[in-house]
Amino acid sequence: MSRPTPVTTGRYAPPAPVRELTATSADGAPIHVEVHGPEGAPAVVLAHGWTCSTAFWAAQISELAADHRVIAYDQRGHGRTPASPACSTDALADDLEAVLTATLVPGERAVIAGHSMGGMTVMAASARPAFREHAAAVLLCSTGSARLVPESTVLPLRPGRVRTWITGHILGSRAPLGPVTPAARRILKYATMGPASAPAMVEACARIVHACPRTVRHAWSHVLATLDLDAAVREVDVPAEIVVGTADRLTPPVHARALAAALPDCRGVTELPGVGHMTPVEAPDLVTTRIRALVTAHVSAQQPSVPVEESA
Repeated sequence: MSRPTPVTTGRYAPPAPVRELTATSADGAPIHVEVHGPEGAPAVVLAHGWTCSTAFWAAQISELAADHRVIAYDQRGHGRTPASPACSTDALADDLEAVLTATLVPGERAVIAGHSMGGMTVMAASARPAFREHAAAVLLCSTGSARLVPESTVLPLRPGRVRTWITGHILGSRAPLGPVTPAARRILKYATMGPASAPAMVEACARIVHACPRTVRHAWSHVLATLDLDAAVREVDVPAEIVVGTADRLTPPVHARALAAALPDCRGVTELPGVGHMTPVEAPDLVTTRIRALVTAHVSAQQPSVPVEESA
């Protein structure tokens, strides 16, 4: 069965990168990386979430690439990065370190934005040398550090063991998602987006999520179900901002508030009324503005020169 492709028109159509390269992770896994925008401009690194790809950041890339160097990469098994048997928070951290090392010169600092599992990647890498060297500030969108399944409100049941058990089985299902049909859009919108999400937003997200291989979706669901990055949050020692939707059923605002309390330098939590889990798509201008403001505040204009490399 052929997998859906990203939308090709509108603000959620992925722009063509200036160049592409392959970063090699600690275990030898190849990581697909895209670079957008002018060389030498302030750098932004984007880490997408579970079942997504670089296409998820299309709106942010299109806006920021005018005057930023935007680096986006596909997590293991997602997008154009091959699947790997190594699925763990350590692997997430290894891969982000590899991307930072491959795209930023020594001493160059960037704003790192992570959505959902991408935010968890930021937390997992917080004590790593490459993160400490290159992270100037972080934006955490719709994410959490632990208790993802017990806190999920995808099922309209009272909190407790029954809801946790059923939610875990749904999120960890091996069933194929199939083609993007009207019914599939309705299900995805209910589970991951706010009720007022526009059809173009739902279509863009559905195509991205349905393109993720079911084996990859299943493998990473186990990592998320047992996630415990509470200690790692306290190692994120750079300025951090948090964005969450009040209608987020996968990582409800309780997670954002816990992160804000644990982060050493939290600069604020933005709760978006009626917005669901897909904040970069549902509130693209807000997320882009937050990234741009973090760059302005924390990325020095005096950066090491960035060499121009050939595309891989």
